[in-house]
Amino acid sequence: MALEDAKNQIDHAFTRDDLKGNSFELTFAGATSFLRRRYTKDLSIADIAVTGVPFDQAVTNRTGTRLGPRAIREASTLQAPDAPYGWPFDVMQEFAIVDYGDLAFDYANVPAFPGALTDHIRGILAHDVPSVVLGGDHYITFPILKAYAEKYGPISLLQFDAHTDTWPDDDMDRVDHGTMFYKAVKSGIVDPATSVQVGIRTTNEDTLGVNVIDAREVHEQGPVATVARIRDILGERPTYLTFDIDALDPAYAPGTGTPVWGGLTSAQAASMLRDLAGINIVGGDVVEVSPPFDTTGATAIAGAHVATELLCLIGWKLRGGA
Repeated sequence: MALEDAKNQIDHAFTRDDLKGNSFELTFAGATSFLRRRYTKDLSIADIAVTGVPFDQAVTNRTGTRLGPRAIREASTLQAPDAPYGWPFDVMQEFAIVDYGDLAFDYANVPAFPGALTDHIRGILAHDVPSVVLGGDHYITFPILKAYAEKYGPISLLQFDAHTDTWPDDDMDRVDHGTMFYKAVKSGIVDPATSVQVGIRTTNEDTLGVNVIDAREVHEQGPVATVARIRDILGERPTYLTFDIDALDPAYAPGTGTPVWGGLTSAQAASMLRDLAGINIVGGDVVEVSPPFDTTGATAIAGAHVATELLCLIGWKLRGGA
């Protein structure tokens, strides 16, 4: 497909014949799947699946992240015609990436939500297809990690965030966006010694042995040194990457559930994500995009770029890193 084909291309979310390749639809028109990938529930034809989890029961004060997946998909149309910048390959040309749609759940039955999400991800992984998840408040990563741990055993967590989310909470049934990684470590699905949290800038006295690179350290040592340290911590272990959009400073991402000043710049995040190529990434998510608090759409744009980088990181691993 080429740019001159734009006059004939529309609604590729449904009409695309080939799952590979870029799309040159009008950015302001057409069905807004993520990066104009085809919506399908047939994972037998997929290499990577993008899926949305529109859930925000547990956000402190600023609700609205249930609208995150929709906003991220819409924002992704701004970058759909081009290969992701800075990568030596085009993940959309080489891999069959599908939009698997959103998780269906009973919004009035919150206790049933975690199991529904774990089953949803378990179904994707059963096809040996890695997932990139669009959230949703950050709690969603815990049920997702359960499915990944079933497949890979205890895994390493690479978390970009303003908060550690390891505050004590021994009630495993509570649905809380600030304690889910406490539960993940305590339940043995995350290995804290080979996990790392980047961009942290809130106080938590006990991080349960998870390595922390706070925001000030990133600012002072820079992205290159930060990535080198991340690589040392992760090693070759299977790694799940979760990116809370509030890892970015509110100047770059005001539309989030829990904004905290002093955060990463979008340039720092872009550099680090790109330079992480080659880690043993098995899946990832981007969470906490809350469109009602950002009328400019900048936060959703950032979220769409993060999700695209996750696709590239996974694609780089699938192609053997060359």
